[in-house]
Amino acid sequence: MKRTALFTHSYFYKFDWKQWQFKQPYPPLATILAAAVMREAGFEVALFDIALKDSPAEVADAIEKHDSSYFIIYDDGFNYLTKMCLTNMREAAFEMARTAKEAGCIVIASSSDAADHYDKYLNHGVDYVVRGEGEETLKELLLALDANADISKLPGIAYRKQSETITTPARPVMRDLDALPLPAWDLVDVDSYRQIWIKHHGYFSLNIATTRGCPYKCNWCAKPIYGNRYNSRSPQHVLKEIEFLLKHYQPDHFWMCDDIFGLKPGWVQEFRDLVQAKNLKFKYKIQSRADLLLQEDSLEALAQSGADTIWVGAESGSQKILDAMDKGTTIQQIHDATRLMKQKGIKVAFFLQFGYLGETKEDIDATIAMVLELMPDEVGISVSYPLPGTKFYDTVKEQLREKQNWSDSDDLAMMFKSTFTSEYYKELHRYVHSMYRKRKGYITLKKLARNPLRVNYKDLRTGLATFYYIPTAFAQRLKLKGLVAAGS
Repeated sequence: MKRTALFTHSYFYKFDWKQWQFKQPYPPLATILAAAVMREAGFEVALFDIALKDSPAEVADAIEKHDSSYFIIYDDGFNYLTKMCLTNMREAAFEMARTAKEAGCIVIASSSDAADHYDKYLNHGVDYVVRGEGEETLKELLLALDANADISKLPGIAYRKQSETITTPARPVMRDLDALPLPAWDLVDVDSYRQIWIKHHGYFSLNIATTRGCPYKCNWCAKPIYGNRYNSRSPQHVLKEIEFLLKHYQPDHFWMCDDIFGLKPGWVQEFRDLVQAKNLKFKYKIQSRADLLLQEDSLEALAQSGADTIWVGAESGSQKILDAMDKGTTIQQIHDATRLMKQKGIKVAFFLQFGYLGETKEDIDATIAMVLELMPDEVGISVSYPLPGTKFYDTVKEQLREKQNWSDSDDLAMMFKSTFTSEYYKELHRYVHSMYRKRKGYITLKKLARNPLRVNYKDLRTGLATFYYIPTAFAQRLKLKGLVAAGS
């Protein structure tokens, strides 16, 4: 008799106010991929997708409905938000684990947070923590538990035996990603995601992962799941999934949620050729690095295959800070890549990070100046965040107190001694956005003045917002000066 494995995850969009406000939810991709692997291994699988739910308490009905032997909290390692290990989500995972345990399930957790803090999870109802890349470990674990076999030699897990925590050696990461099945999309209520996207954005986006891992060594970036190795699916295998999704769910757009998209030489060119040969039409966004985008005809191939937005880890406008981060990129490369993306008609988006060790007011000013000069289409702003397993974490860990994780992605608390305090960086976050929007509005007003007959509502609204952000940015700048003077 087949035993049922009920999958869930712990990213509640409604528990992360900032992200929920964006109204850009994505299904739990890694979760449904793991479910597909277990289905292939002969298990009955079900999904309780909590992404759009209101409370972890809702899981109780799903556990009763499916009469599950195994309850698996398998977080989406492809979603960068889960790598932040937010305490709102951790507490939700603990509550679901306790509920499942009380219902008689064997509880298993797989996530960045569980890998870093497995004892905390074992203390809250979890029987086994899967550490690192999860699919093979989960499959072997469930098969062993089903057969009442010894699991002590199984790599990649943590568990308790007679009150002692046992951790087994790490499992090597997978190399042949094409051997994995397509995710179990049939388990997802795709229409619930579609409705939110269409209502708020007028188009529908789904997520795809084409690679795993990142070979670069930015010293603040944790990689508890896929590590520093980089493995890629073939363009053919990725196109198979895209064709499946286009046929069954009709998305207009894809988020390629890799840490680094198309790093393998020739990959984006082959992908482009296949897209064109199959006459597929879709748009997509990726994450990349400024130096990679300057290689050969990468940007040309990306544009021709449908890339419409590229998020670049710009981080800082100060070369001193980029070097301190071991970023491996230069300010000039950020400028050159931005210029080329705009030439190709690709939207530019910057990730920015303030508060890194040694950052001065001059470094902050250089970052703001870079943004206002290059004017990317979007900016995402954060502050340095120490995650276990990183060189940066090891440098500041003696300064960490009880609070070592943000509650949500808008927390922005400084958990180590930086140049300024949390209050300063939160105000800086608001100030940079105000300056950016003021500049964007000014540029739009100039465009409208040149072509008044081509005015549309969106441009008019952006232009008029300038008159709001002029006094707002001025007031925020005064507050920042006051915080500096007060020693904040």
